[in-house]
Amino acid sequence: MSLRLRTITREEHLAFIRSRASASHMQVPSWGDVKAEWRTESIGWFDQHNQLVGAGLVLYRQLPKVKRYLAYLPEGPVIDWFDRDLDRWLQPMLAHLKSQGAFSVKMGPPVVIRRWNAPTIKEAIAGKEAKRLRDIEADWYEPRAFEVADRLRKAGWLQGEDGGAGFGDVQPRYVFQVPLANRSLDDIQKGFNQLWRRNIKKAEKSGVEVVQGGYDELPIFHQLYLVTAERDKFTPRPLSYFQRMWNALTAEDPNRMRLYIAYHEGEPLAATTMLVVGEHVWYSYGASANHKREVKPSNAIQWRMMRDSYALGGGVYDLRGISDTLDENDHLFGLIQFKVGTGGQAAEYLGEWDFPLNKLLHKALDLYMSRR
Repeated sequence: MSLRLRTITREEHLAFIRSRASASHMQVPSWGDVKAEWRTESIGWFDQHNQLVGAGLVLYRQLPKVKRYLAYLPEGPVIDWFDRDLDRWLQPMLAHLKSQGAFSVKMGPPVVIRRWNAPTIKEAIAGKEAKRLRDIEADWYEPRAFEVADRLRKAGWLQGEDGGAGFGDVQPRYVFQVPLANRSLDDIQKGFNQLWRRNIKKAEKSGVEVVQGGYDELPIFHQLYLVTAERDKFTPRPLSYFQRMWNALTAEDPNRMRLYIAYHEGEPLAATTMLVVGEHVWYSYGASANHKREVKPSNAIQWRMMRDSYALGGGVYDLRGISDTLDENDHLFGLIQFKVGTGGQAAEYLGEWDFPLNKLLHKALDLYMSRR
């Protein structure tokens, strides 16, 4: 049965997202307002009864000097990825994006291939034999995910380069998630390792207080974020980016974005942002001071966010990207080490896929990106 695709309104798009248990925060209409440097469009798929059965947020980035665009659907679109006839979804999308001036399409199917439980990862780290997550047997597989990958390859889609660490894509291929559904808060905390439980207790005893902030507290978050950027050697986003993000997301849903700040003796020591879409909750940005680390504000703030996610009816608390390295000498190892302490699961997604609508321009973009 064929599907029709057309541009949809924000209202149609949002109503569809609200009808789903979860979708990526990068596939809600307001995310287009956050990415002000991209042109955005909401697209929808309709069945023979004219029912909206799929939706996507497209970000268009123009090539310098020509009216041709890279069309990007981060962690989307929101469609039935396990449909055996995937072409009936993707062919109308490619035709539409081409008509909009796209020379290349990039998308990130929100499909998990496999999961590794925290005890499995801990055992592998202790054994020191496996260098990467993919070297150890997963605890759970989604057999249909491999079929999706096959269908995409046969249809001419190219899998994004993976530099081994899982950061070859624009969005992380490997993430760490704590399941909340069908568990009590006690169960969740019992899943933490000893160090995490001890650090949460230490923060409580030290008098660390975690409070929910608002728009006016974003400069406090940003000051800590600048300290973190200098320490971890990354280029920080300006305060205006987070203010735009707050205004755009909370206008769509007051709980879409939250801010948390951990204080000790009146001084802000750590701050985080949290994003919520349906039952999926993300730890989005984190920041912390260089001093007073011994009072463990970061553990305290994470535990508060997990409890609040649980209270909101969250089914999963997503700590976002990790590398798949298990090598203690790798500079990215600390990411997985910290997150494994929550007792959750590492998950591997299908990664990002490209479809060159104009091979010459696509190759030129690849060359440009590799030289950056």
